[in-house]
Amino acid sequence: MSLFWNEEMERKSQDEIRAFQIERLRWTVEWAYEHNEYHKGRMKEAGVEPSGIDSLDDLIHLPFMSKEDFRDNYPLKMLCTDRKTLREVHLSSGSTGMPVVMAYNEHDLDQWAECMARCYRMAGVDQGDTIQITPSFGLFNGGFGFYHGARKAGLFVIPTGAGNTPRQIKLMNDFHVKAVMGVVSYGIRIMEVLEETEQAIPSLKIGMFGAETFSDSMRERIENGLGIEAFDIYGMTETGGVGTTGLDCQAHNGIHVWEDQYILEVIDPETRKPVVDGEEGEVVFTSLNRQSIPVIRFRTGDISRVISRQPCDCGRTHVRIDRIKGRIDDMLIVKGVNFYPRQIEQALMDIPGVRSHYQIIIEDINGVKDVRVNVEADEGVTGFVVEKHLKEVLGFSPKGDVFKPGTLPRQAGKAQRVFFEKKEK
Repeated sequence: MSLFWNEEMERKSQDEIRAFQIERLRWTVEWAYEHNEYHKGRMKEAGVEPSGIDSLDDLIHLPFMSKEDFRDNYPLKMLCTDRKTLREVHLSSGSTGMPVVMAYNEHDLDQWAECMARCYRMAGVDQGDTIQITPSFGLFNGGFGFYHGARKAGLFVIPTGAGNTPRQIKLMNDFHVKAVMGVVSYGIRIMEVLEETEQAIPSLKIGMFGAETFSDSMRERIENGLGIEAFDIYGMTETGGVGTTGLDCQAHNGIHVWEDQYILEVIDPETRKPVVDGEEGEVVFTSLNRQSIPVIRFRTGDISRVISRQPCDCGRTHVRIDRIKGRIDDMLIVKGVNFYPRQIEQALMDIPGVRSHYQIIIEDINGVKDVRVNVEADEGVTGFVVEKHLKEVLGFSPKGDVFKPGTLPRQAGKAQRVFFEKKEK
């Protein structure tokens, strides 16, 4: 089988990609300016005229967008197409504040499906293969995104949605499922049930996991536990949904961003200036092929870095970024040390006997912050062992509490890892 869905586009040279991006950027800016008063107003305020977009360097003159723009214009005030052409809508999965809305016409749904079809093929999922989609089919974009792409790629879909893990496993075995789609925490749950029931899924070879950051050690644990190759799929509601911005290929050396569909920037979140390749910063996307609600310099809040713009071992030429380290607002500062939850996960997964479920408790005691890590582990793993290893990795010593496997609470959908507790003494 070919590992390319659109080989001509996925192998274009960087010069060809740049030329294509300039053309599509000019179109996107003109489209937004002419079809939406919000976009027109913000561009006029920034002193930008669409006719003045002559090169990619002109991108920096365009104003940034953020989640707040979506929330302030809820539900469809940023719409650039006739409402009667809309065919679908999805909302952000966040539980607080006004939700982010993404609407789609037929063109946008096909663009989403194109990106997802590339992801499937890149992961080794071929036409006619059987996949199981475990994210819910609802306002959250995950289930439908995997589905739209699967239809375009000609796959046999088992659309289970979330929950009922024993039944999910039965269906995987009954239908000889090759690839499973979901969030990484649900992959962990499948592993647990397989272990508890002494089962296996011999046909399962591929897992595509999104919506949650996960460490290299967690990836290795899932691959070993399920007997699969795990892929990190990237996309968000604002860019159009799961898979729209890319996936890591079988070389597993960064996420390929579909540069014919999106312009990538990495900026310093404080100065808002571009950082050099290799330096960490905030990921920013500009859509190049979306009609209903395009995004122009959308600040994702995600932290990553450009790994390379050189051709990858897989043959693709599109830029590669590091897997998402976390979000700007996820960074924790305790005892003068800055760290992300993913760093704690990486450290925990390196401790023999530690299981895959954990909690990070940020305690605020009379204004003084401390960290407690609750983790499930096999007999013989002590809190001292956990604390010692975390101190070696993080540079300070959080408290470590160890629980028997299966005793920490689970959530449906995305796992909640960080909790905040305020106490007074």
